[in-house]
Amino acid sequence: MGEFELIARHFARAAPAGGPVVLGVGDDCALLQPTPGHQLAVSTDMLVEGRHFFAGAEPEALGHKALAVNLSDLAAMGARPLGFTLALALPAADEAWLAPFARGLFALADAHHCPLVGGDTTRGPLTLSLTVFGEVRPGRALRRDAARAGDELWLSGRTGEARLALALRRGEPWARGELAVVQDRMDRPTPRLALGQALAATEGVRAALDLSDGLLGDLDHILQASGLGAEIDAAALPVAPALRDLDEAHRLDCLLAGGDDYELLFTADPSAHAAVLAAGAGAGVAVTRIGRLRAAPGWRVLDALGRDLTIRARGFDHFA
Repeated sequence: MGEFELIARHFARAAPAGGPVVLGVGDDCALLQPTPGHQLAVSTDMLVEGRHFFAGAEPEALGHKALAVNLSDLAAMGARPLGFTLALALPAADEAWLAPFARGLFALADAHHCPLVGGDTTRGPLTLSLTVFGEVRPGRALRRDAARAGDELWLSGRTGEARLALALRRGEPWARGELAVVQDRMDRPTPRLALGQALAATEGVRAALDLSDGLLGDLDHILQASGLGAEIDAAALPVAPALRDLDEAHRLDCLLAGGDDYELLFTADPSAHAAVLAAGAGAGVAVTRIGRLRAAPGWRVLDALGRDLTIRARGFDHFA
């Protein structure tokens, strides 16, 4: 199977009628028509075999995750998806791999009305690079630099299960439990698009990001961009049943420093507390207030008595 047959068989699809895609796969460029009066939101993520996913990963789940992690960036900005491109390096044009990969990719794309509009293929080590395009109303994007001292710090869903799945796959000695219980949290993350759009429409919600490299490491991006610090109430962190049998130190490491969660971490004025809960309920996602922002720089993790806890890990850094 040659390159162009590969594209035609697995990735060429007609652009949905009446949508923002004027011209999709098959020309030198795609043509998108955003809603008048909106801004474009654009994000790119790359997944490399052996770095972001295990060699031999199940291709249908990989197709899902490759798009999910990109859609999660749109969710963090409160944007609505318009389309995406896919650059795909493959060791070989393997039909048995491509068919389920495309199936997982397009199942998620169709669920969020986000068509594939172009890309590239080449031979090389398995690498997936996607760029997503979305739109958001001017002044409503949830930027990292918009937080203010006194804001409440909120979390969607819960963290830590993907980190436990990674530990179980690696056979790390502290990890306990069944991989099957937490595997989908690592392999098939859920982009919080409906919640992100609801938060962007909620007065008083200010800054947000998605959690890919650990809660504390990603929180630092908001704190540095906004010139603030934070206090986190450890007792307020939602804990999945799969994490409850871990010792406290490893449980906190999973909750605060584990990666691949793709939940939203966001700040809001205390006056918006009820509206934030309503936005979560409307989107079908639990949201939890886990702390507050303060003027003093840096973050603190506090126990139920207000004492500082020592956290060993900080989050993932590709070049650390």
